[in-house]
Amino acid sequence: TQADCYVSLWLPTATCEKSRTKTVRNSNNPVWNETFYFRIHSQVKNVLELTVYDEDFATPDDHLLCALFDTAKLPIERTVVLYFKPSPQAKEELEVEFKLEAASGPHEAIATNGVLVCRELCCLEVEVAEKKQQKSKKELSLTVKGSFERTQDITLGPDGVVSPSGSTKFHYIKYTNPTLDVMLPKKKRYHPWNCKYSTETGSPVVMLNSLTMGRKTTIAERTLKAVVFLYLDLQWKLAFAAPPNSVPLACLHLQIHNCSCHQDLDMRFGFSLCSEEMAFLGKRKRYVASALKNVFHLQQDLQDHEVPVVAIITTGGGLKSMTGLYGSLMGLKKLNLLDCVTYISGLSGTTWTMANLYRDAYWSQKDLDWHIGEAQKQATKCKMGCFSMDRMKYYNKQLCQRREEGYRTSFIDLWGLMIEYLLNDGKDPHKLSDQQEALCDGQNPLPIYVSVSVRDSYSTNDFKEWVEFTPYEVGLPKYGAFIRTEHFGSEFFMGRLLKKLPESRICYLQGMWSSIFSVNLLQIWGLSHSSEDFWKRWTQDRIEEVDEDPVLPTRPHELRTRMYTPPGPLSSALRGALTDRFSVAQHHNFLKGYQLHSNYLENAHFCKWKDTVLDSRPNQLMQNSDHLGMIDAGFFINTSSPPLLRPQRKVDVIIYLSYTTGSHTSALDKTCKYYSQQKIPFPKISLTDEDKKNLKECYIFQDSDLPGCPIVIFLPLVNDTFREYKAPGVKRCCSEMEGGQLDLTSRFSPYCMFSVRYTDENYRRLLNLSEYNILNNSQMIMQALQTAMQRRQNMC
Repeated sequence: TQADCYVSLWLPTATCEKSRTKTVRNSNNPVWNETFYFRIHSQVKNVLELTVYDEDFATPDDHLLCALFDTAKLPIERTVVLYFKPSPQAKEELEVEFKLEAASGPHEAIATNGVLVCRELCCLEVEVAEKKQQKSKKELSLTVKGSFERTQDITLGPDGVVSPSGSTKFHYIKYTNPTLDVMLPKKKRYHPWNCKYSTETGSPVVMLNSLTMGRKTTIAERTLKAVVFLYLDLQWKLAFAAPPNSVPLACLHLQIHNCSCHQDLDMRFGFSLCSEEMAFLGKRKRYVASALKNVFHLQQDLQDHEVPVVAIITTGGGLKSMTGLYGSLMGLKKLNLLDCVTYISGLSGTTWTMANLYRDAYWSQKDLDWHIGEAQKQATKCKMGCFSMDRMKYYNKQLCQRREEGYRTSFIDLWGLMIEYLLNDGKDPHKLSDQQEALCDGQNPLPIYVSVSVRDSYSTNDFKEWVEFTPYEVGLPKYGAFIRTEHFGSEFFMGRLLKKLPESRICYLQGMWSSIFSVNLLQIWGLSHSSEDFWKRWTQDRIEEVDEDPVLPTRPHELRTRMYTPPGPLSSALRGALTDRFSVAQHHNFLKGYQLHSNYLENAHFCKWKDTVLDSRPNQLMQNSDHLGMIDAGFFINTSSPPLLRPQRKVDVIIYLSYTTGSHTSALDKTCKYYSQQKIPFPKISLTDEDKKNLKECYIFQDSDLPGCPIVIFLPLVNDTFREYKAPGVKRCCSEMEGGQLDLTSRFSPYCMFSVRYTDENYRRLLNLSEYNILNNSQMIMQALQTAMQRRQNMC
């Protein structure tokens, strides 16, 4: 049969609902001649999606064509007719006429950091007053599509009590054609004189932009012979056909407030460091300058601009990385170099060490033996109690409490509670924001914890965005969006904190930072074959750039017109099977409501981390999903370095501690390749094949010709000279040789990734090895620090 075509139009930056034409029946050359109006903002990236469907009553509508068109290419005040074809060879084409005109009325005030756009926000307050006594409870459902609250139900009680009491609030973007959809107890058709119909529910819709800002408006509901009417109590009352003695079931009092004071955002909107971190750096410099003066026996104090920024980065590796980091820090402490460090970043198992240490506000100023002894107790204790009946009851109670607080729980939260048991004797009340006490005087390095945000139906290589956690802030550097650490997990909309949730205990964050349960089939394939290329045709969207007809001039920040081909049923099923993760930590999306700036693709800060398949698809990139899915960063690259490569932190020296159970050089090569692709300064890695087969304990990589490039001290956890030396320069006697025999790589190694219990001997051997590797290479570490100081002095 011939086609039954209609066109769907979606411009999410202008309206929260899709528009569509009528269906032209039995025509292969349909003509619609319908006009649609969208109010857009010139500083927002507006991409119109035009999709042609063939309507079918028995099966899902067939997709014929989908064009993604950047409206920024349209000239002002001139009509343009464009022809969209699914491919250059196709005979079918969609003819669309565009006209871009200046909008009347007041200009919309926005706030932007050059990547994200914060638009004007309004708050609708609805008060329900029951007018007619009910014999039973009746539900009144209110919906503002695209708002933060979406739908809220109100109960009209038989005793005249309205629940919940007080006003019901909706927060929405002012210029997106917002509507209030009222679903009354009886789902009937409504009179259309003053309210238009909802195409989905048949319920009346109130156009909110038609109401006067700050003025109370009343909507009354009357019943008459099973026909329900609404009238607006504005300049007039439409009480048509209502008998004189009829009593309204309920009255809705509406009032709209403008809450668009951009200075009062609950989110930091920029790419600089927060004020607390800047204050910390000023205090920490005093510790670093004093330590460097003592270590290098300097005659004069270092000036602030001469003090290099030294950072420790780590790799994950479960209990092995936790123990190894304790040993490395102990070695730096013995060399008096720990006070030279400004930042420590971690992921996976090294976050366990960091979280334990930062309970003590002055841990780096003390001997570490007590902390290491406590960690040994936890590493060597029996873990079977993790599955006891009492423990299971505790898990259930804690997860129920977490759900009641407003969090979405998953297996990752259960894993976090298990980690709490593995690392502690009891409940750990510690929170990430509590670690601010350990930074108040600059007495310890600033800890940074790393995770990545992922999307459903996309592999980690195709979509991942770095997320950094500090005791001060949590944020995505790619967007320049940061929130207070104590607000992480709370609900935001357009930069406003609208629902405050209690801050998570740190065990739940540790479950996310070190989740081994977020793997999918595609990553397992990548581990065994070193590439995902074989499956890319099944897991990536099919999008092709095409030329409009006629071709419009394109400026650098404007997107080419593209055609999108959706996957078929088989492809969708296979894609889901390959990319589905067993469990992902879900936290409320604090970017919800934001839109992208029209020039976001030219922003240097965004481009630095632009590495996903959705970066040039703003509608999908800024989908207002309720939750961010976050996983262990080791599922992308096993490194915690990205936050420290932000130019604002000006890191001079990186001490790269590798504890991975796999290839040390593989993670390093991936890191180097990634930064090269992103054009982020990082030294080239020059290791011979012999080095890769038999790694030494320490390497230094630097590139003095690359501005802003840090010096990298690479310290893989390998058992090299430790076999014969128990301390630097002190050989083992025959009876001590066994203490230097550590199996770190075989499949039977006691230090494999999934090991959760060590013997006391294995724990001490691993601790001694990681400490020894630091002490045995002290000269190379100090040489790198001295080079960094000289660079700083030469720059001034």
